[in-house]
Amino acid sequence: MTDARLRRGRGSLAVSFFVQGVTFALLVTRIPAIQDRYGISDALLPAFLAAVPILAGVGSVATEKVVTRVAPSVVLRWAQPLVLLALLGVGAGSQLWHVGVALGVFGLAVGALDASMNMLGVSLQRAYGRSIMLGFHAAYSLGGIAGASLAWAGAHWDLPLFVSYLPVVALLLPVAFAGSRWYVDGESGPSDTEAAVGGGGPAFKLLLPLCLVMTFAYIGDSTVSNWSAKYLQDVLHSSEELATVPYNAYMVTTLLGRAVGDLGVRRFGAPAVVRAGAVLAAVGFAVVAGAQGAWVGMAGFTVLGLGLSVIVPQTFAAAGRRAFESHGPGASDAAVARLNVFNYVGFLIGSPLVGALGDAWSYRGAMLVPMVLVLVTVVYATSFGVRPARYGGGHERPRTVDVG
Repeated sequence: MTDARLRRGRGSLAVSFFVQGVTFALLVTRIPAIQDRYGISDALLPAFLAAVPILAGVGSVATEKVVTRVAPSVVLRWAQPLVLLALLGVGAGSQLWHVGVALGVFGLAVGALDASMNMLGVSLQRAYGRSIMLGFHAAYSLGGIAGASLAWAGAHWDLPLFVSYLPVVALLLPVAFAGSRWYVDGESGPSDTEAAVGGGGPAFKLLLPLCLVMTFAYIGDSTVSNWSAKYLQDVLHSSEELATVPYNAYMVTTLLGRAVGDLGVRRFGAPAVVRAGAVLAAVGFAVVAGAQGAWVGMAGFTVLGLGLSVIVPQTFAAAGRRAFESHGPGASDAAVARLNVFNYVGFLIGSPLVGALGDAWSYRGAMLVPMVLVLVTVVYATSFGVRPARYGGGHERPRTVDVG
């Protein structure tokens, strides 16, 4: 595999992560507006929020099967445009079933997209021979910042959802599709994929700690993405315009953490980086729970982003590496797809859990639950390997290619 091809593959995949960051942010930061447009009650909202990760999990499991026959790049090439069109559908409808169908398509497509994106990221990191996975997720965070900023503008000028979404989709759709021609798939070869991750296979048992870490991280992330806007409006009494800011601030510090995270992994090792991130995230949740004003609440969400930023990319990288070392390339893709399901398990648990606790107890108290869960990640940090980056002796294995 040539240096130039790897560089193009890395760049095009980063664009895909960026586009998905924009898309997801435009959806989750406008949840209050979506709720108002379709008359979704507070009691019904958690069901809508839960449906997306359930269907995304289905899409991820299906992708695990599909990539045994077609390359992950093919799945990603077609899943991303479908996600963008589904977002546009969310803004275009007028009845409750319209948004239900649009969110259903969004969920199924985003499951395939997330799984295939991370499969390509893990295989590229393996080709590079050093930690680059956090860089891809940094591109996602940058997209999230752009999307949240666009959502703020839409709320500020009171634009209809469709008007807010249409120009973004019209711009990003051809960009994503054009960039997909340079995706680089990982090496193929024999592997006992079913033994690796099927049922209770040995490699899947090794992945169980990582599955728990992924779940806890996404319980925290879903709390921010699905409830930060409502938390600021309903608990801290901010305006709708100001309520779009916490997710943006969260994504800014997520970007910063991921931008330097690969260097931290190479220098200190993944376990140390993951432990530090979990502690910072817990501090952020504590600040949010105790905040007496909107700006203090936003500070808490900001710290949260810095802490959670490093956990998910390293979890994908560790899962792919373990499965590859034990069972070969096909097992790596299957492990990433299976682990990705726990992304949605976290969302599925997190959103309804915070909503239910908020209604039955208080939203402040509800913020303490993800705080405790993310701290459990500290216990499992050793699952990320005992040596920095775990690519071989020293900090990383010697590379046969140097692609920047």
